[in-house]
Amino acid sequence: MDHVTVSDSPAATSLTNRYGAPKRAFGKRTKVLTAVVIAVLALAFVTWLAVGRQGPSVQFKDVGYTVLDSTMTHVDFEVTKDAGATAACDVKAMNAAYAVVGWKTVTIGPNGTATGSNNGKTTILRADVRTDSLAVTGVVDNCWVVHPG
Repeated sequence: MDHVTVSDSPAATSLTNRYGAPKRAFGKRTKVLTAVVIAVLALAFVTWLAVGRQGPSVQFKDVGYTVLDSTMTHVDFEVTKDAGATAACDVKAMNAAYAVVGWKTVTIGPNGTATGSNNGKTTILRADVRTDSLAVTGVVDNCWVVHPG
């Protein structure tokens, strides 16, 4: 019976020929440089989220609501924006379980300086929200600028 001796050298040479030389591990300098680049990119992204995406703003405040019946609720609210801007606000009416029973999007156009208060920047509005069932509250959900002034 013939014995075949397997040498590490021919097998290693065969694997290197087939798959290429083994990859070198990253050095300490490369790891530190990679960590610094990732940290700078993360800081730039957070800065962009905090500052770069800010545009004209709209502030809103709920003033009150009146539930007329199971089909209608009045929602009174105040909007502060640039007087020349057009904004939109989503107004909702909710039932006792806080489920939305009515929804309306209200558009607030540009104001003259004599309209409302604060040189036309602040306006008080009333939205008539149709409801599917009896509401117990009405609120502004969100406001945003449609066209900057």
